[in-house]
Amino acid sequence: MKPVSFVFIRLGIGISMLGHGLVRIPKLSAFSAGMVGNFSESILPELLVTPFSLVLPFLELMLGLALILGWKTRIAGISGALLMLLLMFGTSMIENWSALPSQMIHLLFFVLVYEFNEVNTFSLDASNPSAK
Repeated sequence: MKPVSFVFIRLGIGISMLGHGLVRIPKLSAFSAGMVGNFSESILPELLVTPFSLVLPFLELMLGLALILGWKTRIAGISGALLMLLLMFGTSMIENWSALPSQMIHLLFFVLVYEFNEVNTFSLDASNPSAK
């Protein structure tokens, strides 16, 4: 993969994650209540859903910033992929099948970020290769 292609992939998923976090944080209580409501009839207990719903927007924001800056990119790719797997599991538990394709696309982007990190030249990581 060419370095410029990688930048577009990294920025694309970074902007998506940053946007998810930015729009959810100002309405965090309503977002959390909505998520808890969506999971009310699933097998997942509110005791797990509530803290996850409160932390999720901040994780999205941090992942987005890290990817846009190209900082700790490899770790961001792994973390984002794990986050997507958790979201996909939850989505399956509430049978929201229409959300899965979007989550799978996000997962693919995170895998690409991890897989092709060696061409991550236009980034903060490039200025300090040991920080990757």
